Amino acid sequence: MDEVTGTAVDRQTLVDAALARLFSLARKRAEPLGDAYLALWDSIEAATTGGKRFRPRMVFAAYESLGGTDRDAAAYVGAAFELLHTALCVHDDVIDRDFVRRGLPNVAGSFRDRARAAGLDGGAAEHHGISAAVVAGDLAIFNAYRLIDRSGVGLVTRSRLLAVMDEAIFASAAGELIDIDFTLHPEAPHVDDILAMERLKTAVYSFEGPLQAGAILAGASDETIATLGEFGREIGIAYQLVDDVLGVFGTEEETGKTTIGDLREGKRTVMIAYAMTAPGWDDVAALFGDPALDEAGAERLRAHLVDSGARAFAEGLARYYANRALARLVEQHIPTALRLELHPVADAVLGRVK
Repeated sequence: MDEVTGTAVDRQTLVDAALARLFSLARKRAEPLGDAYLALWDSIEAATTGGKRFRPRMVFAAYESLGGTDRDAAAYVGAAFELLHTALCVHDDVIDRDFVRRGLPNVAGSFRDRARAAGLDGGAAEHHGISAAVVAGDLAIFNAYRLIDRSGVGLVTRSRLLAVMDEAIFASAAGELIDIDFTLHPEAPHVDDILAMERLKTAVYSFEGPLQAGAILAGASDETIATLGEFGREIGIAYQLVDDVLGVFGTEEETGKTTIGDLREGKRTVMIAYAMTAPGWDDVAALFGDPALDEAGAERLRAHLVDSGARAFAEGLARYYANRALARLVEQHIPTALRLELHPVADAVLGRVK
């Protein structure tokens, strides 16, 4: 997914332009309402800048492979899913009480620092930052809908696109709550429950929704739209499985977050669920979810994840779901152009783990 073709560059340019128009208008509206509100919009734009534009690429992949030609409309729809991703990341940082993303202050971190500069300190400054981030995430979600409105498509198509966006947000919220609720129970969740959570939290808005939106925009058949949703579900689960591995064994450059954070938070993943049932867990259990976990403790946990076979299990499961996704593309109603566009997606998902 890091390989960028000329076509991908053109797509990204169009998406960036759609987002730039949104933020330019928002800043003009915000300016009379005070410096803080203007700074909030600047922070939202900064949070949206620099991503790989992966979700818009899914919209374009389906749209152009199925014969779509209105690239500006596709750019606005792709930008909508990109802004939704920003919103969910901002809110996820609030839930995780993170103030940094990709090595820089995130929205909460930026407003925490503003509060410190104004004289607040400690928990008061952090609460100020988190409060601003909640507002920022809400604004980004609302404007994701507005970007679809600005795509210029007909009423029926727009209604179908909004339904896809609605399902993406509805499912993601359910997945987030399930993830939070896992922490209420000391025992490991069932692997199937974790996979269901990850599908809701990530796969629907990152893969299923964007692919189906592109197909709807192109006027594809219901059969094709449904199959793309199935492909998106399977590859989305594979993506999240890999993401969970990278969250512990990757680098901050790859994930945008510290690789100690998930262990410190006590995040329940498939890899952790496997490790919690393997011999030797009792020796490191006290480290998992410890807010004071240091790098030495994290290394002990990582060693258990490797020695118990938990990392290998998660990576093997990711390969299984990626292959399930590819199997959906052999359906006769999937055109060759779409098949050729999506095969590299599965390869790239698995290529993230070495």
